[in-house]
Amino acid sequence: MAEFTAKDVMALREQTGAGMMDCKKALTDANGDMNKAAELLRERGIAKAAKRAGKIAAEGVVYALVENGTGVLIEINCESDFVAKGDKFHALVEAVAKVAIEKKPETVEALLSADMGGKTVDTFIQEQVGVIGEKISVRRFVLYRCAGHLETYIHMGGTMGVMLNFACKDSPEVQELAHNIALHVAFTKPLYTFASEVSEETLQKEKEILKKEVMNEGKPEAIAEKIVLGKIKKFYEENCLMEQKFIKDDTVTIKELIERTGKTAGKIELKEFCFFVMGQGLEKKNEDLSEEVAKQVEAMKK
Repeated sequence: MAEFTAKDVMALREQTGAGMMDCKKALTDANGDMNKAAELLRERGIAKAAKRAGKIAAEGVVYALVENGTGVLIEINCESDFVAKGDKFHALVEAVAKVAIEKKPETVEALLSADMGGKTVDTFIQEQVGVIGEKISVRRFVLYRCAGHLETYIHMGGTMGVMLNFACKDSPEVQELAHNIALHVAFTKPLYTFASEVSEETLQKEKEILKKEVMNEGKPEAIAEKIVLGKIKKFYEENCLMEQKFIKDDTVTIKELIERTGKTAGKIELKEFCFFVMGQGLEKKNEDLSEEVAKQVEAMKK
């Protein structure tokens, strides 16, 4: 009987880049021997992706899918723009998005562990890494249960994605409104839906920064505080979707636009929205092989 722990499975996965279930099976077949298990994975062609483990996956796509009353916005990364534009990678992204809608996992880890026709999503991705030849990683996703109308918008082949969930009676009017607001979100990138969502901590920090900024201009403290109140209003207008001026008509806010459409289409409420900018916050790796090997050797010494 093979004896090994969950930590052994994770260590083998880290070493080889293979999926969790493949690592578990290899350890079972190797009676818990880590080296033998690694050899088995290589023999089975599953560890071909191991050399990609240290790479940075900073390209990729943002993808949206709506099926059976559920919408998903997901970002999956790879290493190169060339692969990101390929049919194989896009087929992988669509397949993973379908699993997310079907299984409705709450975390990336749960999605990777989800069953996908007899194998986990993680195993499926690792198999495709062997075929495509680049590291592929699921970075993040959001799931919305449709409250009336789900709107998605993908910009420039996946460089950015938006998803909005409206509680309403669906109609052509609502669809046009939703599309326009999706374009607006992609352009303005609001941080909040309503001003009430801004935390007191964030608000106080913003006020302190603005006050120092105004006082550095030579304004007395009493006057500075009044000026800050006006600037806070502008902060809301810039960062809260409902307070923003509509990009196609700056005489109305998004809140007013929704209310205006609701007079003929029935009550419309924007329940939630999200947007992803592909690769935001990820650093692209640009170093030669010798530098990469040197860094890996130093990491092993720690």
